[in-house]
Amino acid sequence: MDFFEDKVIWITGASSGIGEHLTYEIGKSKAKIVISARRADALEKVKNACTFPQNIIVLPLDLSQPETFASAVEKITSDLGRIDILVNNGGISQRARAEETPVELDRKVMEVNFFGNIALTKAVLPIMKKQGSGKIVVTSSLMGKFGFYLRSAYAASKHALHGFYDSLRLEMEDDGISVLLLCPGFIRTDISKNALDSSGKKTGEMDDNQDSGMSPDKAAQEIVRAIRKNKREVLIGKGETFGAYMKRFAPSLFHKILRKKSAR
Repeated sequence: MDFFEDKVIWITGASSGIGEHLTYEIGKSKAKIVISARRADALEKVKNACTFPQNIIVLPLDLSQPETFASAVEKITSDLGRIDILVNNGGISQRARAEETPVELDRKVMEVNFFGNIALTKAVLPIMKKQGSGKIVVTSSLMGKFGFYLRSAYAASKHALHGFYDSLRLEMEDDGISVLLLCPGFIRTDISKNALDSSGKKTGEMDDNQDSGMSPDKAAQEIVRAIRKNKREVLIGKGETFGAYMKRFAPSLFHKILRKKSAR
């Protein structure tokens, strides 16, 4: 039997990018998949493009509104009985110098990428504990390993995820709940176009680094492989993933290399 067959999987940020393509990839199985994002119309398009659209449930969700999470969890468990895998993938990015970024924007990025993320996990954990099993899959970033130009708030939010989920993993293992941290590098999605500038508006620009990155369908395949193998953390991308090792073992050299890189 396929690993995902008969499992209930909840994917946030599923209207585009990695979340969209992960829905397509897991949707090749006979899993029940709940897909969430803010835009119901975009989610419907993803559903209709899946191999088994009848197995896809659309559930709009805004990660900046944690007061709605309990009712969303209740709906899923009422309709499907359980939640086996939560893919906490939703989030926002940033493209602005730290000195020009208002603290209000720093807070907004943290509210969605960190507080919204962990609040949803905390809403799901009691269900998984009662089941005696479950998996939390978290889309972090290579920016959770090191900072880069124009991404101070984004990198901070991703670093915070690592501290939280490394701790949670240790605490929940005896309850049969595992945690997988995903660290994508440059994936060819619209994340840079949707990133917020210092005024809080979308940049509308595709980064050169992003445009030459790994395809989202290839990234989704690597994520599925990591889930099946019960990995704890996985780096996803091309040569840029080597930066995580350089930062650890040759930090001075790594800094010199980053200084020569284009911010976009």
